[in-house]
Amino acid sequence: MNASREGRDRAAWMLPAPAVFLSAWGGNHFTPLLHMYESIGHYQVWQANLLLGMYVLGLVPGLLVASAISNYRGRKPALLAGTLLSILASIVLASGFHTFALLCAGRILAGASVGVAMSVGSSWLKELSTPPYDLAATPSAGARRPALTLTLGFGIGAAVSGALAQWGPIPSVMPYAVHIVLAMISLPFLMQGIETLPNRWANGERQWWQDLRITSARHRHFRRLVLPAAPWVFGAAGVAYAIMPSIVQNRLGSWTTIYATFLTVLTLGTGAIVQNMVPRINERTGGHALPVGLGLMFAGMLLAVLASIADNPFLALAVAVILGAAYGTCMVSGLMHVQAIATPQDLAGLTGLYYSLTYTGFLLPAILALALPIASYTRSLLVVAALCFGSFFVVTRTAIRVPRDQGTLGTVGD
Repeated sequence: MNASREGRDRAAWMLPAPAVFLSAWGGNHFTPLLHMYESIGHYQVWQANLLLGMYVLGLVPGLLVASAISNYRGRKPALLAGTLLSILASIVLASGFHTFALLCAGRILAGASVGVAMSVGSSWLKELSTPPYDLAATPSAGARRPALTLTLGFGIGAAVSGALAQWGPIPSVMPYAVHIVLAMISLPFLMQGIETLPNRWANGERQWWQDLRITSARHRHFRRLVLPAAPWVFGAAGVAYAIMPSIVQNRLGSWTTIYATFLTVLTLGTGAIVQNMVPRINERTGGHALPVGLGLMFAGMLLAVLASIADNPFLALAVAVILGAAYGTCMVSGLMHVQAIATPQDLAGLTGLYYSLTYTGFLLPAILALALPIASYTRSLLVVAALCFGSFFVVTRTAIRVPRDQGTLGTVGD
């Protein structure tokens, strides 16, 4: 009987995980389709990259508002609403191929759904990865499981949609149709998930907006460590799988879409592998995995400059590996800091704020594309590399000054 109970507890986090996974799928499977929208839809490069970053407009309110509402209504109804938004986003995107405004609306809806998955979903998976819901989980499971679930969703979604766009029928519709079907299948599993928060709304507490105030964000480690590093998480991913295909597309011909798909999967796949190694990196470096990740990111940005000069698709693959490793390291180590800093009341809110900051980096491809008339990708990436080094310097100096046995660094490393 005890063994049966432990088995149920151990599997509790897996029930909402498919919904989190498929919301991430719906948010990122647009990425390898950029070339399709440029070549078949005849959209300008800046329009395609703007669509890529457009969902930040939905992501930020999805992250912050949903986390506050979930503290009152519970994790399950909030994640259910986010999953339904993800389905609606794919419906709008599938029907709006020739209408830029509809594509913008679909991307904003997709961003809102990803925001719910990243704040509410991550918090729920974290809570289900601790006692009394999971008695066998390691201390780092609460950060690794949601980060890995999201990363796999981002990567596998891009792989499937890119392959369908390259070789499948109706490339402007089929990727979205597959996502819609799978997201609907995830709903029964989500509904069986164990709620971890009481329904304060039902008890008469209606002022959910008070939870928009996140007092833990004032913590000095959040301001000096997490804040400078966060935008580079998806800044690295955006450079790897949005900028690099654009740089080498003249060497690829009709293979640009599948190359962009492979680059996306390579970046996120490397990130997924590295995420499981972050606790060990923290242990070996005295809790300094975040500076290690930023150091990798700076190296990857320098290699991106060389790849743009050489115009070499194979060198771009190396960029994807290094920036993918940087993405995975910074994502998990940053989330570990957040979970160590946050109070129980602030967990979803601070997680949402963290992810909001990480996603500001996803605007980087659009900014670099808009700057093309005055600066080539080579020059722009040099500037990006310099800014990345500045963040690396600030975070490393702060990390060195904090003794391991004091504050967040020691906590998250243990």
